[in-house]
Amino acid sequence: MSEKVRFELELELRSSTAVLFNMISTPSGLSDWFADNVNIKEDVYTFIWDGSEQQARLLHKKKGESIKFQWLEDEEEGLDTYFELRIHVDELTNDVALLITDFAEESEMEDAKMLWNNQIAELKMTIGS
Repeated sequence: MSEKVRFELELELRSSTAVLFNMISTPSGLSDWFADNVNIKEDVYTFIWDGSEQQARLLHKKKGESIKFQWLEDEEEGLDTYFELRIHVDELTNDVALLITDFAEESEMEDAKMLWNNQIAELKMTIGS
């Protein structure tokens, strides 16, 4: 297996931080834009797309600011990878942005970025941004 490389994306959204945090941190919010369905049991989130499931452990959650997960598959392989969604508010303009940190193999980097951009486009439509 190739080594996974960290990458970051920053996407501006017209949304309140409260609405955005709900969309990135709750099963119902995540089901609106990230996956077809999301279930949670203790600290493990199950994301369902087109009948297939992928599970991630909640590593960190800071109310109103960020949420961080690690795919269980990566955890089992001992990889130090995660995906994090952070809300950033510009101090001067009050513009709201979603900062995404994720990891992908070098050969899959462009696909991973395109997938995130598609997911964020879905998020923008859902919140009317």
